[in-house]
Amino acid sequence: MTPPQPREEDLVLGEDWVAPDSAAGNEMRASRERRGLMSLRTSPLTRKIITFNLIALNILVAGILYLNSSRDSLALQRAASLVSEAELIADVVEARLPAGAPVSLATGDGIDVTDTLSGLDLRSGIEVFVFDPTERLVASIEGKLAADEIAGGIGGKTFLTDILSWLWTTVSEPFSETEEVTVEPMKDRIRPIVGETLREGTQIRDGLDVAGGVLFTVATPVFQNGEPVGVVAVATAAGEIDKLVRTERERVLQMFVIATVVSIGLSLVLASTIANPLADLAAAAELGRDKNARKMNPGRIRIPDLTARPDEIGRLSGALRGMISALYNRIDGNEQFAADVAHEIKNPLASLRSAVGTLRMVKREDQREKLLDVIDHDVRRLDRLVSDISNASRLDSELVKEEEEPFDVLSTLTNLGQYLGEDAQSRGIDFITDLPDTPITVHGLEARLAQVFVNLITNAISFCEDGDAIRIWARKKENRVLIVVEDTGPGIPDQALSKIFKRFYSQRPDEHFGNNSGLGLAISKQIVEAHGGVIWAENIRPTEADITSDPLGARFVVGLPI
Repeated sequence: MTPPQPREEDLVLGEDWVAPDSAAGNEMRASRERRGLMSLRTSPLTRKIITFNLIALNILVAGILYLNSSRDSLALQRAASLVSEAELIADVVEARLPAGAPVSLATGDGIDVTDTLSGLDLRSGIEVFVFDPTERLVASIEGKLAADEIAGGIGGKTFLTDILSWLWTTVSEPFSETEEVTVEPMKDRIRPIVGETLREGTQIRDGLDVAGGVLFTVATPVFQNGEPVGVVAVATAAGEIDKLVRTERERVLQMFVIATVVSIGLSLVLASTIANPLADLAAAAELGRDKNARKMNPGRIRIPDLTARPDEIGRLSGALRGMISALYNRIDGNEQFAADVAHEIKNPLASLRSAVGTLRMVKREDQREKLLDVIDHDVRRLDRLVSDISNASRLDSELVKEEEEPFDVLSTLTNLGQYLGEDAQSRGIDFITDLPDTPITVHGLEARLAQVFVNLITNAISFCEDGDAIRIWARKKENRVLIVVEDTGPGIPDQALSKIFKRFYSQRPDEHFGNNSGLGLAISKQIVEAHGGVIWAENIRPTEADITSDPLGARFVVGLPI
């Protein structure tokens, strides 16, 4: 069963979270003032958020570096650039050749190759070789800038890459075998492809330099009147491709460092919006069970109001506030219930005490009999009171434990009408039922709701006299069903309408004194509200326009969801 909703107005919560005169509030305020961004390092939640964010980031960067797609892309771009440059240089040489005279590149007949190459504005960092058809080197020229100047111009500083390369070399050196690499001069490495270039056209080769860097070589033929008369070969600077790759890796690593710093910063901000509110909620809850709580000012637990947050922490704050509110409402209710019980028990006890004291002094038999009747009445009154109090105190737990089931409320009312109607008719009271023919299904505890109807009907019977009438009727209205118990008794005093559902309140004639505990309507209200329903009482008047007219009887209405 769902218990009735707690009343927020009875609980001090929310923005008044810090109580000025409370030691517990002072401790929470001091804790908030001491808490800073660095205090998050003690939070396991913060460490987990940062760790998982960095793991994902490291996996991403490691994958980028491992796949190394930039190396292949740069190599292809460099090779295509060399082909264009070699063909362009070959076109320059061809343009300097005579149209009809025979040409010999080796002897210089028809063209001075060295002079032609020296007049070219070559790209820095490359080497150009010219061979004749016999694979003899005719001339060569190198770019104007040295290799280290080229690297600086191409890639700039690569501190992070150099550090990682040094670490890798240091770690892997004990486990690797060093082999001495012999690298031939560039002209000797190009010479074998001269013949193939003359036969098949432009050729591309790659290899390693002395430092283990990648070199690209492109050879393209030089034609005169459609016949090859030589070969122009262009080679990249030593390690140029690797330096470009290192530059690209340096950029990736720089972005990784920046992303790491940003990730840690955002993780701390995220963690502060999660860990700090949770720490506040936990600290507020822990104050309630602190073993040193007795030393603090005994105030109520105050939960921070975070319900404005549109996330789970806001929901948690609202749930904790509702739970604390319900808890204190229950505590207040128990205290009030205990006070009411003590008051109600004192009355018959005082009567018993007076009767017992008087009984010892009375000598007449008739007076002793009257006192014994008083004692018997008070004992039965106490027994009834204790039984009703026991039932009322167990009601909440029983409503939670029992399982709700669908049932036909009209069938329940019919059975009760047959049983209680006989009692009413035996007292000369007309008992009328006006129920629909179509069943009305209610989801709840049939026995508990039957207890409500029995209480309302027996109350009506107790207030009616010979010739009065009781009517029970029910109507279905949209998503609710209204069950009404009416009688033509004396009605309810206007000042009692707002009190009759309170515990231990009873408005009965003097002859009925002590026969009721005053808990019946309070229990009925508790049961109905636990089912999500409402119950109220009103007087039946001859006209709605004249509220001062004498009532024609009382009406109790129970509304239940269907």
